[in-house]
Amino acid sequence: MDQRRHARFPVRFRSSFSSVNLVGGEGSVVDLSHRGCRVFSSILVMPGTTLELRIHISDEEPPLKVDQGIVRWCREQHFGLEFVSLQPEEWARLQYTVKELERQPYERTTDKPDAATA
Repeated sequence: MDQRRHARFPVRFRSSFSSVNLVGGEGSVVDLSHRGCRVFSSILVMPGTTLELRIHISDEEPPLKVDQGIVRWCREQHFGLEFVSLQPEEWARLQYTVKELERQPYERTTDKPDAATA
């Protein structure tokens, strides 16, 4: 049974993460939601670990910073992170990014001219 309350969207964003004296490394955020993400990384991160995460959404902007996230699960080279604490401006950037991801499939289908009306 799926217990997620927020839709996840497939992405491929470069990321880096760190935890006080425990673990640090780089990876790729491979799906994103309002409340968390899944990270692909060769670094083993144990459930319960608290991390700071930086998500590089674009090359033109500084990375989105999650001040505190908790690792909820770890399988193979993936781990799931629940976002716990973000600064207000970072929270707004996350919300904007997820809303854009929600819109993209619709924009791709509605932005194309209809062959019947062209």
